[in-house]
Amino acid sequence: MTGVPPHRERRHTLFFLEVIRDFSPVFLDTEVDMTAVLAHRAVHHHAITAYVLHAAGRVLAKHPEANAAIQGRLRPRVARYPFVSGKVTLDRTLNGRRVVLGTVVPNLHEAAVADIHAHLTRVRHGDPEKLKDFEGVRRLHAAPWALGRRRFRKAARSLRLRPHLTGTFAVTSLGHRAVDSFHSVGGTTTTFGVGRITDRVVVRDGAPAVAPVMRLSLAFDHRVIDGAEAADVLTEVKEALETL
Repeated sequence: MTGVPPHRERRHTLFFLEVIRDFSPVFLDTEVDMTAVLAHRAVHHHAITAYVLHAAGRVLAKHPEANAAIQGRLRPRVARYPFVSGKVTLDRTLNGRRVVLGTVVPNLHEAAVADIHAHLTRVRHGDPEKLKDFEGVRRLHAAPWALGRRRFRKAARSLRLRPHLTGTFAVTSLGHRAVDSFHSVGGTTTTFGVGRITDRVVVRDGAPAVAPVMRLSLAFDHRVIDGAEAADVLTEVKEALETL
């Protein structure tokens, strides 16, 4: 048996995995009582990911040390951003191939949940072969391997361009399947992993009760922040979701 080149439609994923090799990940996780979110969702029908983006955007605006990116080995440089944008990964089909695509939702430090949901709906239901959001990915696929790889690495090294390409943080979800918890590196200083919502036993007022619980993970880059700050971020996102 002989090997064959990977499909063009997965090139952007392979380029991405190559450029994040310097990432120094540490993983945290927590459980979120989603009672308040589900009550709001029953009326407004927003995506669960929209609530996570909204909560994380507000929290990271209060943690500029975490709303940052790092570049370089011998002379590392850190950029801290005055705005918050979130990358969301999407399971889409492009040219007949099932691939992961990403969209960046801008200005999450001030965006409403409804606006975030509208953005996600547009890219989830639009044609990835035509949407402007994925124009750069399509150009990478069309270019020769070496040229596409070089262009991707150049863009990824730019601290000025990076938040517009990968966000200042990332959210990835497998909660639509029977996945309780997982950790993912999204190429940003913080990446939230969203699991499924399922009924679990919790303690309320000293007595056991059943509540819809979602496991939320956080992968953070130890080159940029330490565990205490990351724990603050994860805890505050949990609290924001539980007190919606």
